[in-house]
Order: sequence, then structure tokens, then C-alpha cells
Amino acid sequence: MGGLAALARSAGHRVTGSDRNVYPPMSTQLAALGIELIEGYEADQLDPRPDMVVVGNVMRRGMPVVEALLDAGLPYVSGPEWLARELLRERWVLAVAGTHGKTTTTSMLAWILEHAGLAPGFLIGGVPADFATSARLGTGAFFVIEADEYDTAFFDKRAKFVHYRPRTAILNNLEYDHADIYPDVAAIQRQFHQLVRTVPGAGRIVWNAGDLNLRATLQMGCWTPLEGFAREGGPDAYWSARPTGAAADYSAFEVLEQGQPCGTVQWDLIGAHNMENALAAIAAARHAGVPAARAIDALGSFRGVARRMQLRGEVNGVRVYDDFAHHPTAIATTLDGLRRRVGAARIVAVLEPRSNTMRMGVHRDVLAASLAEADAVWLYIPPDLGWDAAPVLAALQGRAQARGDVAALARDLAASSRPGDHVLIMSNGGFGGLHEQLIRELEHGTDRSPHG
Repeated sequence: MGGLAALARSAGHRVTGSDRNVYPPMSTQLAALGIELIEGYEADQLDPRPDMVVVGNVMRRGMPVVEALLDAGLPYVSGPEWLARELLRERWVLAVAGTHGKTTTTSMLAWILEHAGLAPGFLIGGVPADFATSARLGTGAFFVIEADEYDTAFFDKRAKFVHYRPRTAILNNLEYDHADIYPDVAAIQRQFHQLVRTVPGAGRIVWNAGDLNLRATLQMGCWTPLEGFAREGGPDAYWSARPTGAAADYSAFEVLEQGQPCGTVQWDLIGAHNMENALAAIAAARHAGVPAARAIDALGSFRGVARRMQLRGEVNGVRVYDDFAHHPTAIATTLDGLRRRVGAARIVAVLEPRSNTMRMGVHRDVLAASLAEADAVWLYIPPDLGWDAAPVLAALQGRAQARGDVAALARDLAASSRPGDHVLIMSNGGFGGLHEQLIRELEHGTDRSPHG
């Protein structure tokens, strides 16, 4: 919604908005754009009377501002519908869908098109370092969008991405998530198939050929040419890749097109998941007319996305990272990438189970396994956690501790950290400012030490 606000401002509209608990980087981006953000959801948010209300999917019946909106008969629309109607109708839309990797892959694809001189518009659910903004209109024919499967609005329970009508669609992966709105993975597959139904026959679907759930989804019916990618190749993988030399962390890899080398990506990112994201972006960009060699060259200068293995600070040899991982698969792949980068150094994983799915306990039985690469684990237990974390802690066999207070977590984490540690903080929210608190505690500890 912050990105939509930025686009509406760029299109010449006066934009205001309301939300709760907004945190950087989006809060700072809105402030820089001069977009007024009002805290809370009271009815007086609609005074003065707006010409159009764009409703985000966090809004629910019973909220004062929603009830006032309906009672007043004001015109309203969902964010995806407004975007499709006002900005996407005449654009070549490249949509990036999947349970994991949407933000990073969307950012990669936008950067490749930018590097090729195509000046794309984009809407991304994070802030890519190469653009320093999550959204822009662009001046070219192309618009790259992060295509979310979450439902659209309280009055439209379809997935957001069915509104976008892409000509090029990336299907990165498909796992069970969003347990608050989907009863099982089959329900999510049906939504993905609705997206497949909207891609024209002259378009292209770039898909992860190693994902069995995606394969089953496409078998429901597909009317668009498919182009598969997979880490290790396979019969349906037009694109594949392999790490080069000593780059066990996938910071360098060779790209293969139908088994033939077509260039090597060397970049600052790590992890096999990012290598797969790159393959998807290269394939989609090629459909838009960018040769693979040009895309590979662009990725060499790609600087990543805020909150994706972002180094927030280093104090006395302790490195503190911020990452958005909140699903067991993302947690495991993120830790695997870091382990490959740091070798035998101690990794301390700190997790906030914040997503609706995580708070409901859907992933509790696989959570400990996803943290296996960490040498120590700290689990934050919020008051509204709907399940007992004791079995997870027990399964980690003495490597895990839990805290129910962020300030106490920061203090205890700092006290137990030692030079050479890599502290990976994972949350899909602000984690109560833990990153900054931890860095302050580490600094204070250094000041108090005999050598400080």
C-alpha cells in the first residue's frame, strides 16, 4: 500500500493514508515523498472527504473507518483494482508470484530492465538498494510487479494477483502459507491457476520446474508457452545454473540455457535460492527482449533489497543481520546461504514468529528442523502466540532459548554474543526495534569492557 501511495503521488494525486505501527524503510519513504500518514483507523480519517478511498487488505468490517466509509457511500476500490485500472492497462506487465522470493526476484527483474535502458515502472514489496524506492511509474512500456497471493480486500476475497493481467508471469514456488485465509495448499493452487488463466497465449510463464505443487497447478490447464528453470536442470528446465570455482555460497554461478553456458553471475548475494531467483529474472527479461548476457551483466551490479540478509551493524566483531524470512523454507535457505558464506563461524538465529500462519502454529512441527544450521537460537514468544513453543526448544537440544520481552532479549543476546558471531535476526515485521537495541547493547558492553 505504501508503494501504491507513491505511485498515486507520482501520477499527480494528493495522497494521505492511515495505518498502524509503520516502520522503516516504508515509513521513511512515505515521509520523503511528503505523503501524510495518520496513525489509527478512526472515522475522522475520512474528513475532509476524499474523492476515492483505496482500501488495503488489512482493513476489516467493524473498524470505525471502514464503517464510516460504507455509511457515507464514498467511492472505494481495492489497491490491486485501482492499480490495474489506472496504471497497468496499457503496460506490458511482468508479474512475479510465489511463496518465497517475490521481492528479491521482482527487484532483480526491474534492475535488469533498467540496466538495459528500458526505464520500467515497478511496484515491489520492499526497497531495492538500486532504486531506493519501492515503486515508480517509469517511462517505458514495461511494468514489473510483485504479485501476491494474499486476498485482495474485505469485499474481494480473490488473490491480489488476478487483477494484474500479466503478459510475462514468473511462478517461483508454491508452498502452504497464509493459513488465516487458505485451508490447505490446494486452495492456494486454485488461486495460482486463476493467475495462469489470465496470461495470454502470446505471453510467457516462467516457472520453477523443480516444484511439484507448481507442476500440479499447471496440469489443471495452461494456454501459454512455458519456460522452466531449475537449480540442477531436468527435462523441463530450459534454464539451470551451477556454482563456479570455490563459490560454495553461490556468490558466483554459471547460467546455462538448454544446457549451454551463456555467462557467469558474480555478485554480493548468497544462497541457492537467490541463484534460482536470478534464473527466473533472466528468463522473464529475455521474454521482454533483454538478451541473457545483458541480464547476467546487470545482475553483477545488483545490490539486493533492504531486509534481505542486510548487515545492520558490526560491533566488536559481532555482525548483526536483518532478514525477512518467516516461513520454515525461507528460514532454512537463508541459514544455508549464510553457513556457506561463513563456514565454521558461529551463527546465532533470532526469530520472531510474527506472520498469521506462524502465530497459528501451522509450521511448529518443522520449525526446529529449519533452524538446524544455527549454532544458537533465540525465539521471541509474543503474548498472542497460539501454541506452546516448548517442543521446538526441546527439539533444538539445548541450543535454543526463549524470551517474551524484546528489551530482555536484546540484553541477554548481547551478553551471550562473542567476537566472530553472525547474529541473524528474522522477522516479517519490525521486531520491536530489536536490531537497534541489540547494537546499542553491544556498544554499551564494549564501553564497559576492560579494553573498551
